[in-house]
Parts: sequence; structure tokens; C-alpha cells
Amino acid sequence: MGHLFYILTHIAETIIPMFEWMGAWSYVLLFILIFMETGLVIFPWLPGESLVFLTCSFIAFNPVLKIEIVIPVFFFAALIGDTVNYFIGRSLSRWQWLQKRLTGPRFEKAQEFLTRHGIKAVALGRFVPLIRTFVPLIAGTMRFPFHRFTVGNIIGVMLWVAIGAGCGYYFGTIPFVQQHFSLIILAFVLCSLLGVGLLALIKMLRQRIIKRNRML
Repeated sequence: MGHLFYILTHIAETIIPMFEWMGAWSYVLLFILIFMETGLVIFPWLPGESLVFLTCSFIAFNPVLKIEIVIPVFFFAALIGDTVNYFIGRSLSRWQWLQKRLTGPRFEKAQEFLTRHGIKAVALGRFVPLIRTFVPLIAGTMRFPFHRFTVGNIIGVMLWVAIGAGCGYYFGTIPFVQQHFSLIILAFVLCSLLGVGLLALIKMLRQRIIKRNRML
């Protein structure tokens, strides 16, 4: 327990040796995490924007990674991930097992969002957590023109990475943040987990209410 408490309150001191040990593989790991969140529809809960923000904050605090490499890694991971997701949507009719799992309110909201806003939805959908994973998928299922999807995708990813990386890097340069970096990151992570937990609780309660109403 004491060792865990030390890790949680000394996150920077724990991460720095890990990145140094991994070397260039650190960039590969970051690429995979962002790609999984955007390119694989079964991982919409991965914290993409949090990863961009916190990684760039950490680099400002301790440049163990190169910001000029990290930003292109994030950009191409998200861009390729969305493109893969689009083509999964194009092939969805052949994957019945996947089609059965892509139902529910989030999927329907993404479909309505894309239908209403078109190419703007592809770009702006990047900024909507959870739904952004489904927007490229819906675009593929709707046979949204690929060249228009690509334009919206590039604009959206550029803005997403630029805003997340820029804000994160600036946040990491604040003296107070540098002095209490580990505790602030811990609070950030706990708030994120709390948000995910609340969403899961709301979803569970809603399903129970729907099930109870059907039984009446």
C-alpha cells in the first residue's frame, strides 16, 4: 500500500524512468493508444484528449519526450484511426456480429449529428467524447463521400491536436503546476474516472428503468 501511495503521489518520478527505458517505443505506445480510441469502435472510452493534454503538459514539465515528434504522432494516429473506422463502417453490412453491437443512444446521436451537419460533423465530432468514435463509422455506413470525409477529418484532427497539445503544454509551464505536478495529475485522473463512473451509473439506472417499464 505504501508503494502504491508513493507512485500515485510521485507520478512524474515514476513516468520519467519508464519513458527513458522505452526510448522510441514511447512514441509507438502513444500512437497505439490514440489509434485504438479512434480506429477501434470497441474502445470509445479510452481518454484520447486527456492523453494529448497530459502528455504535452508532462513534456513542458520535463522534456523526456520531444514535442516535435509527439504532435505528429498524435495527428497521424487520430487521422489513420478515423480512416480505418470509416472503412469499417463501409464493410459493416458483412459483419453481422459487429452490427448487432452498434446500437443504442450514442450510435443514434452520432447518426443524427452527421445527417444534420454533414462535413462539419466529421470535423466537429472529433471534439465530442464517445460520439467521435462513431462519427467515422456512421459516415462509412452512410456511404458519405470519402474525399469529403477526409477533408473534414484532417481539419478536425488538426484542430483537436493543436488545441489539446497547445493547452496542455501551456498548462505544464505554469510554476504552480510544475511544483505540484503529480498531485494535479492525480486529481485530473480521479475526476476523469469519476466522470466515467457516473456515466456508467446513469446508463445502468436508465436500463433498469426501461426494463421495469416494459414489465408494467
